Amino acid sequence: MNPMFETRMFGARALGARIAMAGWAASLGMAAYAQPGRGNTAPAPERPLSARESARVDITGYWVSVVTEDWRWRMVTPRKGDYASVPLNREGRRVADMWDPAKDEAAGLQCKSYGAAALMRVPGRLHITWQDDNTLKVETDAGTQTRLFHFGANSKAGGEPSWQGYSVASWEGSEGRGRAGAAREMRAGSLKVVTTNMRAGYLRKNGVPYSANANLTEFYDRTHEDNGDSWLIVTTIVDDPQYLQQPFITSTHFKLEKDGSKWHPTPCTSR
Repeated sequence: MNPMFETRMFGARALGARIAMAGWAASLGMAAYAQPGRGNTAPAPERPLSARESARVDITGYWVSVVTEDWRWRMVTPRKGDYASVPLNREGRRVADMWDPAKDEAAGLQCKSYGAAALMRVPGRLHITWQDDNTLKVETDAGTQTRLFHFGANSKAGGEPSWQGYSVASWEGSEGRGRAGAAREMRAGSLKVVTTNMRAGYLRKNGVPYSANANLTEFYDRTHEDNGDSWLIVTTIVDDPQYLQQPFITSTHFKLEKDGSKWHPTPCTSR
């Protein structure tokens, strides 16, 4: 069947269902009005869709990072002073040149390169699930970290700064799946995440810094390939006037895995 014709037929059925539902609701209203002692009451307003119900794209599942670029900075710990391609300002270079992994270990700061601003660049696996209808949970096996993406205009940062900070999420792109499944598949769109309230950390394992004043903006996009593969593309933008001359932008790729059989949590390391 022609996909466009099928979509129209599905839309027609959905419209017919809505008309029938409206007629049923109207008949209930008339019956209530006719009963003794009952007044004419207005229908209750429809509740707003949750973030899960209005999702533009489904990014849940197990994902493994595929390193096709920046191998020398991601797969091994770069040498001290190697901050090529990061737009550090003079102060940022000064701080990077002071990197001392033994000092970090002694201070219990092994997770400085696993903070939100750098975590997606750490090779490993993601496990993404819904913690509740308005909160996405992203877990990493590398460093055993957990990020929470909070949907809703009333989301506010609170508490002490942390490695993962506080993340506010929103859907971008075309409309998502309707309440009754009017759209058979989620349409094109992406997830936008803005993170603040982070502890100062490292953009790379060799001490390339970002400050506690940094802002992180991310976009999560999913692709579906003809061969059946599915990819998650995470675009990361770090704004930090304290240590960066301009925003630091990276694009990181993850491939969908069928299950969590290869999931292997490991602790943070400073080297």
